[in-house]
Amino acid sequence: MNRVFASPRTSAAAVIFAVVAAGAIAPGPAHAVHECGTPHEGKSGHDQGFGKGCNGLDERDFVYGDPRPDAPELAYRGPHAVGVRTLDVVNRDQVDILNYSADNTDPRYDRPLTLEVWYPADLAPGDRQLTTYSDVLGSGPNNPDRPNLPFEFTGRAARGAAPNAIEGPYPLVIVSHGYPGSRVLMTHLTENLASKGYVVVSIDHTDSTHGDAAGFSSTLLNRTLDLHFVLNEMAALGQFGAPGFLAGMVDAERTALVGYSMGGYGSLNAAGAGFSPFLVSFVPGGHAARLQAGSPDYLALLDPRIRAVVALAPWGATFGIWEPAGIAGLEVPSLFIVGDQDQTAPYAGVQWLFDNAVNSDRYMLKYQSAIHEVAVNPPPPISEAHYREYMHYQEPAWDNRKINNVNQHFVTAFLGMHLKQDFDTYEPYLDLHPISNESNRTDPADPSYWKGFTAWAAIGMELHHLTPSP
Repeated sequence: MNRVFASPRTSAAAVIFAVVAAGAIAPGPAHAVHECGTPHEGKSGHDQGFGKGCNGLDERDFVYGDPRPDAPELAYRGPHAVGVRTLDVVNRDQVDILNYSADNTDPRYDRPLTLEVWYPADLAPGDRQLTTYSDVLGSGPNNPDRPNLPFEFTGRAARGAAPNAIEGPYPLVIVSHGYPGSRVLMTHLTENLASKGYVVVSIDHTDSTHGDAAGFSSTLLNRTLDLHFVLNEMAALGQFGAPGFLAGMVDAERTALVGYSMGGYGSLNAAGAGFSPFLVSFVPGGHAARLQAGSPDYLALLDPRIRAVVALAPWGATFGIWEPAGIAGLEVPSLFIVGDQDQTAPYAGVQWLFDNAVNSDRYMLKYQSAIHEVAVNPPPPISEAHYREYMHYQEPAWDNRKINNVNQHFVTAFLGMHLKQDFDTYEPYLDLHPISNESNRTDPADPSYWKGFTAWAAIGMELHHLTPSP
């Protein structure tokens, strides 16, 4: 993957666009994982995709997110069966920034978003927790270097299953993908969290998916706004007595944001880290001023229902997107996850965010020798013939399945503390010797042993913790 180095405020738009649209590289070896070829089908009003695909699969087949033999304790799924449905929502009267011009400085449109929702389910006889997700390779339409190539893969959820409302309402987790990405880029995590008693909604951010990626100004402006809109939509759909399957299921007062790359950029801003004037200058017409630290519009946008944020390889710090006062506005607990060889959202920038988020109770999980793909599912088999797309998923020095399991473990512990307020159970999993390679690897009684990890498995990681400044 082509990498671009930059210090803060270097080469402005040229650097930013180069990083998010890194070019092709020569082919090399790859490895395969199981892929399902039977699509789900059928639509019913607001809910889509009730047909349960993958009928030829056995539940013993490997599916993204399944635990390796060395998976840490909290990577395993929880007690709940998982259902999944697809929703289409529309955010009315939004700024159509891609059609901004000198003649039309305030273009408007109704912004469509597709959501995938996972939830604790009440399975009917014959329901199987197997479904098919659809995505495409590539980076937007009509891109000869990265053409859209459709593929499907299997998930462990029962499509259209009845919700388990009796044990609800459940905390809400909103997931935001990278640029480009999709709502099913992190199913290893979304399904896992739903099995542990969360309603999880993942957004297809319009103008930012593998299939429709367009001008970058749309992503810069809309990530934060999409997150706030989806929070409000899920809160309304989840109220007791609301129409639809989410009625009584969603406790939006306990919401966490989970964002990868550009999703991390938006999630941090939505959670309190106001942007710099430098960022505002990249969006035409000053339309991003409402996201700037300290502005009245930004302060009015902040939502106290957001209780925690997980930022996986969050983009922007090395390009001057935040100033110290902006990141200091992050007051909710935070978990940063990063590879120390990341050059897309450079590691130094994530370290800077972690160091300067001085009002957040914050953790940073660092993968030694990892790059930018620390958040995503393993590469689909179709990508093996398209090396640029393969490297959109694959970590060169790590097995993605291992990283997926470790992320499941630590995100479970972090959200268990800050959304479920179960500190007694979960805090010990985060109270660790900071350097895994310096810990005892075989004796759980040793204070340095990484709690929850199997013998010899806690290698190549660091977990750092900083508390808010007094």
